[in-house]
Amino acid sequence: MAVTPLAYGDGMATDLLATDEHHHQAAPTASSHPPPMTCSVGTLNPAQQDVLDILGACGDELPQFDPMLRHKLQAELEAGTCTTLADLPDGETLCLSKHQLTAVHGCEARLVAEREVPFEWTAPLARGAVAHKAIELSVFMGASTPPIVLVEEAMASLCRNESGLADWLRRIAPRERAELQLEANDRVSKFVECFPPLKSNWVPVTESRLRVELFEGRILLLGRVDLTLGRAQGTTAKKVIIDLKTGGFAPHHIDDLRFYALLEALRVGVPPRLVATYYLDSGRPYAERVTEAVLRAAVARVRDGAQRLVGLLHGSQTPNKRAGAPCRWCPIRAGCPEAGAFLEDEP
Repeated sequence: MAVTPLAYGDGMATDLLATDEHHHQAAPTASSHPPPMTCSVGTLNPAQQDVLDILGACGDELPQFDPMLRHKLQAELEAGTCTTLADLPDGETLCLSKHQLTAVHGCEARLVAEREVPFEWTAPLARGAVAHKAIELSVFMGASTPPIVLVEEAMASLCRNESGLADWLRRIAPRERAELQLEANDRVSKFVECFPPLKSNWVPVTESRLRVELFEGRILLLGRVDLTLGRAQGTTAKKVIIDLKTGGFAPHHIDDLRFYALLEALRVGVPPRLVATYYLDSGRPYAERVTEAVLRAAVARVRDGAQRLVGLLHGSQTPNKRAGAPCRWCPIRAGCPEAGAFLEDEP
């Protein structure tokens, strides 16, 4: 199942809320689509117009889906995870997010080790959270608001909350705060400069949480989508789901978005017509059309990931080791021969 609309770019990438970076790999080339959304002629720069061309679609390109699709997909998921449920201890709930699925399909030893490390806010994590909040505010404060103002408003808003991030932001030194603002401003500036101004009739939604319950909540599928545009009409798919990242392509970005498409299909009954990763550094989205085959690939990945995760956490399964770029941040890299060999060969 190829990624159709465009080729994925060069470089390394990380989600705005993540710290890991991954080696890029080539991905298939693709074609663009006419936009359903329009702006006044001459108001968009070429990069912004490219976004419209790639993410848009004419009426005859809007796919229709079987109204029973959500029930079929849920039945397939539950049939594929019923043995996993039997291995889940009584009273335990299995929660699966895109990050957990990426981890369990990667180096299992790292996944197990990181579960033993208490979560702490760091500058890269906070920078991502601030940039996300600022981009969210840009939807409502308008494209004319300077990015640095959006960042300042975002930090002020986050500091007003009673959360671990708010406490961390209040405690950092003035120099750290200034560096955080500068780095977040760079990300927000890239978004504002190269993404077309979001209009209310595009139905933009930021930081949308998705939740699907299997087996009456014993298995939870959880997601949080950076940006969505449009909404389904009847059984016609019109929504576009967008993940914002810095850097360039990593293979799991495709799987992340397929997982979101599956959650949307299970939640609404109609999947998005398109999922796209928008890379802030290159200013371009790379997209995939959503089909039933794409959704069933996501079902298989969730099924296998759930089985492996329960086996690791509650069974006798020995975690495998898979060396790669994430070895740089792994808490057990010092005692891991595979990580040592990989990092030694890194340029």
